[in-house]
Amino acid sequence: MKKTYNGSCHCGKVRFQALIDLAEGTGKCNCSICTKARGWGVTMKPEAFTLVSGEEDLSSYQFNTHSAEHLFCRHCGIRPFGRGNVPEIGGAYVSVNVTCLDDVTLEELATAPVRYMDGRNNNWFEQPAETRHL
Repeated sequence: MKKTYNGSCHCGKVRFQALIDLAEGTGKCNCSICTKARGWGVTMKPEAFTLVSGEEDLSSYQFNTHSAEHLFCRHCGIRPFGRGNVPEIGGAYVSVNVTCLDDVTLEELATAPVRYMDGRNNNWFEQPAETRHL
């Protein structure tokens, strides 16, 4: 069931709300940035996401195809969400870092299904051979 979650970066300057059904699944990837940042996201259409405050506190990092905007708070460095447009996954999206959800319960995190993606080998729709480190 979809639920509105509140989220933020560590210092609280960036705040958002997102309508999410964690039971629909979350994702972890082994690409170069997700591996280093230990990303754990849930993807949604942009209309399910509202940036409440902190647009001016965000910095952006893009690489490779520039199809994703990796956003982080310029004060505390936390990556609360990102956005982009990838036709293969349905076009425009927002990906929220589930660990930045302020009102998610430990039970919700523990039971949220995780799909693994092999971004390291540009094989996004397959699970990598090893996932224990993700």
